[in-house]
Amino acid sequence: MNEQRDNVWRGVAIITGASSGIGEAIVKKLASNAEGIVIAARRIDRLTLLAKSLGDNVIPVQCDVQNKAEVEHAVQTTLDRFGRVDTLINNAGIAPMSSMLRGRVEDWENTIDTNIKGVLYGIAAVLPHMLKQKTGRIINISSEAGRRVFPGSAVYCASKHAVRVISEGLQIDLSARSQKDGNDIKVSTILPGYVLTDLPESVTFEPARNEFKKNMQNVEGPLQGNDIADCIQFILNAPDHVEIGEMTVRPTKQVM
Repeated sequence: MNEQRDNVWRGVAIITGASSGIGEAIVKKLASNAEGIVIAARRIDRLTLLAKSLGDNVIPVQCDVQNKAEVEHAVQTTLDRFGRVDTLINNAGIAPMSSMLRGRVEDWENTIDTNIKGVLYGIAAVLPHMLKQKTGRIINISSEAGRRVFPGSAVYCASKHAVRVISEGLQIDLSARSQKDGNDIKVSTILPGYVLTDLPESVTFEPARNEFKKNMQNVEGPLQGNDIADCIQFILNAPDHVEIGEMTVRPTKQVM
């Protein structure tokens, strides 16, 4: 199997959260060179339109990453259509924010189920196949919120910190395994700062949603989804002997 030629990634990928924002930008960035891409998200209508605009190598699959069976179905669809899976991009995420004093337990559960368990379900579904292939790429989208805690976002920040820890732990386990079987499975994490997407719409508490939008509007020159897609492409096009473990990208004028 050769997923990279002339330093250009040409493999088979699964991308979650692909119907808009960062995920949609990643799909558009990779589609022209990819052998195949399975795009997964809840909004199948948007996925279908996106796939039609890009070509027959882009396959839409309705998938809520909170549902383990649906994640497994997306992976099986990839295997059935393309015979392998080279890359998993765990991009799906939500950000229901509010003060913990409000006790919005349902929001906490949804955040954990999407941002943490969704990542774990994806890893669990692809890893046996990558271990059999002895090659693969897993890229998890975390956030700068995984490095520090912002007011009203404790659970969201915790979930994105968990993604960083999961990524690092997986990389450690794979490195130990590589000493025995020579596998070439790489793990990368991207920590974006403010990106202009519809993520604020996932904030169910209206005052927090309005504050999130206000903060986004106050950032001069926020990142676009395509900026993160460029980072993904850079990681995938890196030489075989290079593993990019973690990448932070933020607007130049974002105040920390």
